[in-house]
Amino acid sequence: MSIWWSLHLRREAASVPLARRLLLGTMETAGVDPDVSYDLSLALSEACANAVEHGGESGRRDSTAAYRVTAYLDGEKCRIEVTDSGPGFPPVRPRPTPVEAESGRGLGLIQELADHVQIGNNPGRGAVVSFDKILKWREDAPLMAV
Repeated sequence: MSIWWSLHLRREAASVPLARRLLLGTMETAGVDPDVSYDLSLALSEACANAVEHGGESGRRDSTAAYRVTAYLDGEKCRIEVTDSGPGFPPVRPRPTPVEAESGRGLGLIQELADHVQIGNNPGRGAVVSFDKILKWREDAPLMAV
């Protein structure tokens, strides 16, 4: 069984919990283990928050700009992609963010929560953060992959 959906969201803070709830609802309905669902929803929240904060023209906070979230549950894996139209990532990556920092930990957290992370950088045209995780299923999963 395969499920996929794609959202085109405005760069507003309210879009982040919307994407997270849709992912959690999809995974609950499919019968994905709640711990895996939580990890993926937290990673998605971080990726969306980055798109809202940094994903517009020249990094400006422009709520008319949008970003896209696409989720694929296919077989034993879930892949999530968050694409924005911002300036992309800076060419030189800063040092790791301290654990006690209030911001700047999103990509590191995504890497800890997912099995595989890929970051596509198109300076001046946006960024794509995609990540996937092997799924575990509840025993009573109605849509469990066979």
